[in-house]
Amino acid sequence: MVQNQYSVHSTWLDSNRPLPRRFIRPVLEYTRIEASGGIVLLVAAAIAVIWANSPWYESYFDLFNHHVSLDLGLVHIDESIKHLINDGLMAVFFFVVGLEIKRELVVGELNSVKKAALPAMAALGGMIVPAGIYVTIVLVGGASEATHGWGIPMATDIAFSVGIVALLGSRVSMGAKLFLLALAIVDDIGAIIVIAVFYTDDLNWWYLLGGVVGLLAIYVARRAGIWSLLFYVPVAFVVWELFLESGVHATIAGVSLGLMTPVRPKYTNEEFREKAVAVLDRWDTNRASPDAETRLDNDALELAAVAKASVSPLERLEHALHPWSSFVVVPLFALANAGVRFIGHDETLIQQILSPVALGVAVGLLVGKPVGITIATWLGVRFNIGELPRRTTMKTIMGLGTLAGVGFTVSLFVTELAFSSPILADEAKLGIFVGSGLAAVLGYMFLRSLRTPQEQYDDALEALSKGNT
Repeated sequence: MVQNQYSVHSTWLDSNRPLPRRFIRPVLEYTRIEASGGIVLLVAAAIAVIWANSPWYESYFDLFNHHVSLDLGLVHIDESIKHLINDGLMAVFFFVVGLEIKRELVVGELNSVKKAALPAMAALGGMIVPAGIYVTIVLVGGASEATHGWGIPMATDIAFSVGIVALLGSRVSMGAKLFLLALAIVDDIGAIIVIAVFYTDDLNWWYLLGGVVGLLAIYVARRAGIWSLLFYVPVAFVVWELFLESGVHATIAGVSLGLMTPVRPKYTNEEFREKAVAVLDRWDTNRASPDAETRLDNDALELAAVAKASVSPLERLEHALHPWSSFVVVPLFALANAGVRFIGHDETLIQQILSPVALGVAVGLLVGKPVGITIATWLGVRFNIGELPRRTTMKTIMGLGTLAGVGFTVSLFVTELAFSSPILADEAKLGIFVGSGLAAVLGYMFLRSLRTPQEQYDDALEALSKGNT
């Protein structure tokens, strides 16, 4: 009897066989750790740097510069592997970003002006100050041709910054963690606007109009109650191709599609309960019928469909795509773009780090981010625009602002859009490595040195008790 129950209720993944027990389940558990995405990203970037500076460096650049041609009638692709990753796979990453933004705007930390005001103001300060520092340094350093890279130090890498905060555990309050998440989401919105407005090539208005019509078709289909992905996936692919050909970066299509995804399920919790009870009420009756097996199969399929429709499309897509984005797409992007070659340049590594572009990016991330975020937050609190989360001080905000200086993924992405010169791009990437690395270490150490929310609470109680005595 026990064996029968096991065979009915468990799957191959749940079984005690060697492959799922020793390999598959441990990997799945690892992907659920908040910091794991950042670790995989770091490993991919390290491999890229080592490979690009190894005796086999030519194979690195040959691989990612290799062209792939694909003709599917309406869709024609002729891109290098690097551009396929940057223009194609990264659209998946930005689609997930769009889903996260939509969720936070509708049901999350940004769903009201009061809740969104302070992190939005902090994010704005954390974008303006780094950009100003970068432009100042490159102009003073005589590299006026590199001012187009001002958007590079504006970005915050959610995977890294939130992952590092997760490593601190209870030393950072939940309110402070949510503040950083909301700040990073607003930062992403700012980065998307910057990419769309300032890093877009010459526009082909006909392709852009076609992409907008595709988005409109998706909107109409959603309003008409069409839920099947068999409709949306092909249309989304065509929209991506049209945006790519229009000159607007194709990742904007990914964000737009994410923002259009419904955040509400087809059935409410009450409707799900009613429909599920109706199916289960038929269960005993159908078990006694002559064609019981067919009827029960139909009941199970109906129950599965009701359960699926009771989870919002946004939640289902985010749950399905987030691991692919974090553990496949972004690491591949880092592998293709982080390969900065230090060996073979006329300049030494120190000279490269001290170049105006590298210095502007590094100082923008390491200094501009915490200064901009801290000052903007202080002003927001001072003028009653918002209030700090419970058990969060300005010192905590300064530490969070330092972690926000980890701008790895989006900073690398903007670098590829900003510079056609390999020398300037390599200098910017070096600045990203230095600035993000120092921001991660210093932010972690600073937040770890602060007293925990519980310790602050105990100190307040002790001070109160001494005052009463």
